[in-house]
Amino acid sequence: MKKNLLILIAFIGLYSHAQTVNGKIIDAFGHPIENAYVLNTTTESHAHTNELGVFSIEKTTAENILKISALGYKKTTYTITNDTVLITLEADSFQLSEVIIQPKLSAMNVITKIDLETSPVNSTQEILRKVPGLFIGQHAGGGKAEQMFLRGFDVDHGTDVALSVDGMPVNMVSHAHGQGYSDLHFVIPETVDKIDFGKGTYYANKGDFNTAGYVDFKTKDKLENSSIGVEIGQFNTFRTIGLFDLLGKQKKQSAYLATEYIMTDGPFDSPQNFNRINILGKYSAVLEDNSTVSILGSRFSSKWDASGQIPQRLVDAGIISRFGSVDDTEGGNTSRTNFNVAINKSIDANTFLKANTFYSNYQFELYSNFTFFLEDPINGDQIRQKENRNIYGINAELNNKHLYGETEVLYQIGVGARNDQTKDTELSHTVNRNTTLEQIKLGDIDQSNMFTYLNTEITLGKLIINPAVRLDYFKFNYLDKLQVNYETQTQDKMKISPKLNFIYSENNDLQFFVKSGMGFHSNDTRVVVANSGEEILPTAIGTDVGTIWKPFPKLIVNSALWYLYLQQEFVYVGDAGIVEPSGKTKRMGLDLGLRYQLNNFLFFDFDGNYTHARSIDDPKGEDYIPLAPAFTTTGGISLQNWKNFSGGIRYRYMDDRPANEDNSIIAKGYFVADCNLNYTYNKRILFGISIQNLFNTKWNETQFATESRLQNEPAPVEEIHFTPGTPFYLKGMITYNF
Repeated sequence: MKKNLLILIAFIGLYSHAQTVNGKIIDAFGHPIENAYVLNTTTESHAHTNELGVFSIEKTTAENILKISALGYKKTTYTITNDTVLITLEADSFQLSEVIIQPKLSAMNVITKIDLETSPVNSTQEILRKVPGLFIGQHAGGGKAEQMFLRGFDVDHGTDVALSVDGMPVNMVSHAHGQGYSDLHFVIPETVDKIDFGKGTYYANKGDFNTAGYVDFKTKDKLENSSIGVEIGQFNTFRTIGLFDLLGKQKKQSAYLATEYIMTDGPFDSPQNFNRINILGKYSAVLEDNSTVSILGSRFSSKWDASGQIPQRLVDAGIISRFGSVDDTEGGNTSRTNFNVAINKSIDANTFLKANTFYSNYQFELYSNFTFFLEDPINGDQIRQKENRNIYGINAELNNKHLYGETEVLYQIGVGARNDQTKDTELSHTVNRNTTLEQIKLGDIDQSNMFTYLNTEITLGKLIINPAVRLDYFKFNYLDKLQVNYETQTQDKMKISPKLNFIYSENNDLQFFVKSGMGFHSNDTRVVVANSGEEILPTAIGTDVGTIWKPFPKLIVNSALWYLYLQQEFVYVGDAGIVEPSGKTKRMGLDLGLRYQLNNFLFFDFDGNYTHARSIDDPKGEDYIPLAPAFTTTGGISLQNWKNFSGGIRYRYMDDRPANEDNSIIAKGYFVADCNLNYTYNKRILFGISIQNLFNTKWNETQFATESRLQNEPAPVEEIHFTPGTPFYLKGMITYNF
């Protein structure tokens, strides 16, 4: 009898030790908190919450104490009384010591979380600059999508970086101006809640354009308070911003409306006459089964004039200033309307489904003149690029976590589809925006992309093995309206992209990773049909080896060595309406980042990126990749909540880089510093000033080696053509919170 009793006690103890407790962590308004860290102080088992705030922790029984921490919330403890728990966290000031390095492929996202907390943004340019190593430039009056640079890529306007907002794609396939064109100006920066980014080709849920990396923006589900603000600056700059909480501090549901209006002439001799209006509405709710749903609608429109890119020879001769122009009839107008519905559906403690469906209408008209009178000595070389686009799509992903003995396996199965339809995509030769001299290209594009992927994460103690595979199918249709006979040209193509990653987490403060995978970017439909579907989904093969490390509670260091190979491709040059072949390329480099909290109020950050980029097939000395950055660095010091003051000073530096293949023309580098200072009065009124280009540096925001001819020149000249960067620029603001 005594022996049987001992066996029973031992069995009960073993059962209790192996018990699993399921729980959910929410904020004061009932919204789920993602990536909260849960630690059993008795057994030292731990867990992290998913997108629904749900966690499942092993080896946990009644009377065990859980210790819970999440970035931006007060630490708390919870004593287990049953198998299911609900824990509410209270918001708190940001502390770097609270950062937990997550054992996951996207662990680097903690960097952008830190940067958003310590240095808030108020422009679309600033939210892109929150991605470490990503540089941008504007060269068409403020309304055109920014040119981007990342990991030795001149990404143009998005060809090699996949961008999305709340699951809606930003990159435009087969765009009138360029492949992957990404106009992010419909995002109101004050509504951005999270920036998810990754460099390289290693992510199964990222497909087209994910070669150098991806950036996903998530808008806020709720507002902390309503506010209205006004900003006034030099160059006839004026901005208003309004954020309006529509439901008050209700639990489990929220709704808000955000509006933005901007106008400016810019520093140019010929005013930009730029204006943009933005409006966004969003409703979010937590359902009874812990599922979440959100509905978003937004609309933006803008129009502007531009001075364009000017030749260095005119400035050197003193004929025009750095802010002058050759053809000031450049400019354009654009608009985007979005509708998005997203749901995260809880199925059980270890399974959930997330999905979104979206519709966007994008309208675009751009007038440019890069070569002046090179092609047409009488009328000039102005071109018009125009399109009217509808985008339809759906994404769905099933997440399931399962235990096989001591081995935990996460499955993610995704499916989705996207269809782009454009009407009268146009490239024309024009004069003064009014007269069309020649239609060079005109047609309708219908491009579809259907995909599926399987991503698995196998946890073996401290090691996570992450094999994955993605399958994409493309259908390209083009109706050339300049052909005499009606004919829809069509091609299709399939692409398989395997991935394999290893993440080793020694503890919450040290992680090593080895990442590898294949990715791609699609080519323009007009390229695909012209090239009979051959070599039109060029493969990118990459690998990263690196670490994320907290050597001290208030210091985070991230570093990576990486390599990226890009296969032969064909590029559609939207400005000329021609197809140009581009050979194989290789890029290798080093990324290094630091985040350090000096005290409760001061934060320091630094990012440095070195890249060696070369063409593989070209002879040495003629194998430079034009405009590929070799060395970039950003950094700054931020002040938060010190006696009602906040602000900071930041810099960005890009080294000289080749502007052509033999490095005979150099795009000059630059060092620019910005600063801001804010004061909050009576917890409701915020006064602020900001200065761009604090030291009034003469710098070129964008540069190209271009062959051009002025009206009276006997022969063309190839040299740097540039758009000047903003000079010293002072802006004041006032915001009222209610």
